[in-house]
Amino acid sequence: MVTFATLCYLVRGNKVLLQKKAKGYFGEGRWNAPGGKIRNGELPERAAVREMFEETRLRVAGLRFHGLLNFYVGDSKELDQTVFLFVCKQGKGGMRASVEGNLEWFKIDAVPYRDMWEDDRLWLPSLIEGKSLVGDFYFSDNYKHLLSHRMCIARGS
Repeated sequence: MVTFATLCYLVRGNKVLLQKKAKGYFGEGRWNAPGGKIRNGELPERAAVREMFEETRLRVAGLRFHGLLNFYVGDSKELDQTVFLFVCKQGKGGMRASVEGNLEWFKIDAVPYRDMWEDDRLWLPSLIEGKSLVGDFYFSDNYKHLLSHRMCIARGS
């Protein structure tokens, strides 16, 4: 069964907020944006707002949808998950980490790509520039290695 999820990148000036996933969570030890699974009947934008609050205690607004990432794993070449990408520039509240991981602001030119998923370096720079995209990423079993990918990136708005 396909999992639907969100990622929400909070960008302030020349910095982006990332979360280092805690032990026992999907992506443990890797930096990523706050996000998670979409609940049954929940709209993707609402899921992104909810996940951002649960993981950071920030109330975000002004989300912009920037595309989809489709992930395939193992030899089956069947879709495993689809991730809806959002970017926002407004977040209010007292930011604090959750059990899912620590939070840190990174300068956009110092994003820790070597400590992120392999596919992130292929599409995240375009997303941060304001571009929209659709990507298909094929990973080995357990998302250990990126095997191949296809992407379509649109101009920024």
